[in-house]
Amino acid sequence: MFTKINKCSSRIFLLGPSHHYYTSKCAVSTATMYKTPIRDSPIDLEVIEELKTAGKFELMNLRVDEAEHSMEMHLPYLAKASNEIVPILNGALSAENESMYEKLLAKYIDDPQNFFSVSSDFCHWGTRFNYMHYDEKYGAIHKSIEALDKMGKDILETGDADAFEEYLSEYHNTICGRHPISVFLHILRNSSMRIKIKFLRYEQSSQCKTTRDSSVSYASAAAKLDA
Repeated sequence: MFTKINKCSSRIFLLGPSHHYYTSKCAVSTATMYKTPIRDSPIDLEVIEELKTAGKFELMNLRVDEAEHSMEMHLPYLAKASNEIVPILNGALSAENESMYEKLLAKYIDDPQNFFSVSSDFCHWGTRFNYMHYDEKYGAIHKSIEALDKMGKDILETGDADAFEEYLSEYHNTICGRHPISVFLHILRNSSMRIKIKFLRYEQSSQCKTTRDSSVSYASAAAKLDA
């Protein structure tokens, strides 16, 4: 999760990948409220309308919205941090579309009222994910996965969107949130403020030791003003 943290923040832009619905665009929610065990979080309908006027966003119907877990998993935590949410589902975006959505969202990053949260995981390894990259110099498979993920995390901490794209092109790491992450990196590049990304924690669902094993990697990061 990447966040632009500010104690004055009252609105969350929540970017997440689409797991069940194919689109080459971004889509905004048509809901008016997200309910969580903590409290209900209203959707910022004014900002949603602003985005819709650009004519570049699809509308995410309730069936798609309710089926998508990438943003849902963040909601109980974010419910205590903000009054309103702007959910944006990111489809299979081309580089051109990533740049387009960056331009449409860039004006919001410098507003201290806004808080950005980006949902993603890291490597999905194993036959069931059709991804089994392995570099034997690291020994155990799970160590190779960790090294692959660290390479990506190190690039993300530089904020270099182009380097992240090159990394994905070379290693094809199965990072579900690669498109919302890329959009966010492009937004940061055009921010008037100097914002630094720092990874805080990394875990794997299990430690793969043979080709019969599988795992999913998870990492959390914060993006905040670089003093």
